[in-house]
Amino acid sequence: MPLRPLEIGPAGQAAARAIERLRTARGYSQRRLAARVTALGRPLTFTQLSRIERRVRRCDVDDLVAIAAALGVPPQALLGEAGACPRPDGEGT
Repeated sequence: MPLRPLEIGPAGQAAARAIERLRTARGYSQRRLAARVTALGRPLTFTQLSRIERRVRRCDVDDLVAIAAALGVPPQALLGEAGACPRPDGEGT
């Protein structure tokens, strides 16, 4: 049975939007941001970054952390509302 690609969920969608928004706000091209991420030790091509922003490629946690560092923000900033998790006691929902 062939593998089905995993859908990009709400956190992935939010991260893709935030990456593109912050990248353009800083005046970075996709090539420049990909080069910054690569310089931090996480190889990323501009094509891979484009696919993340277009929600064609999933952004794994290592990509997320490196992209956040290259943008100068904490990783949580790329998750936005999708990163807000309810506490086990039900508070914060």
